[in-house]
Amino acid sequence: MKQKGLFDEEDRLRVLSKLGDSLEKLNEKINWEIFKPLLKKALTKEPKGLGGRPAYDYVLMFKIIILQKLYNISDDQTEYQINDRLSFMRFLGLELKDKVPDAKTIWLFKEKLIEARVSKKLFEKFGKELARNNLIGKEGTIIDATIVEAPIQHNSKDENEQIKNGKIPEQWQEAKNKAKLSQKDCDARWTKKHKRSYYGYKDHIKVDKKSKLILKATVTAANVHDSRELKI
Repeated sequence: MKQKGLFDEEDRLRVLSKLGDSLEKLNEKINWEIFKPLLKKALTKEPKGLGGRPAYDYVLMFKIIILQKLYNISDDQTEYQINDRLSFMRFLGLELKDKVPDAKTIWLFKEKLIEARVSKKLFEKFGKELARNNLIGKEGTIIDATIVEAPIQHNSKDENEQIKNGKIPEQWQEAKNKAKLSQKDCDARWTKKHKRSYYGYKDHIKVDKKSKLILKATVTAANVHDSRELKI
């Protein structure tokens, strides 16, 4: 068996470049650092004492989400594919010796973006950069939505009615029920697809038909219609 050489990784990357690595081309065109101020402002919090593992770079994590959208892969598959594919590692600026964010870390980062209400701004900025660098074709767009299921809430009829009207049940806001409120999801909604009911959210994306690059991405309650959220 041939022993691994010092430059084997570099040789393989050169082959990928020669064959046409679309992710490499994306890296060449997009200045990813322009997203850092927005990410930093939305996600940086004051440290609470010592300890804890240092957070991954915000831009690295944002690029991981871009990979997920481009290849339509889950958090678990994203972790696997980054470890498995040199093109993904190069796109993220990682080497074989570097630690790759796991599926839970990726999920938590997306949750923080949703909580900070910054996802829409990030993808609008990304879309503008794609257009400015002529990475978007003029052959139209594709709108798609993925249902993300959430744990079903066991509420009373009155509580569900208040939540449906955009209110938080008064009894949950009482001091003795603060712990209960923290465990309740007041934003998820029911929807039906292919005669099956789902409870949770929708991950909406608008993609350029030619390049398959994301033009816009938002997260809403599951009952929001795709066309209403992502107007062409």
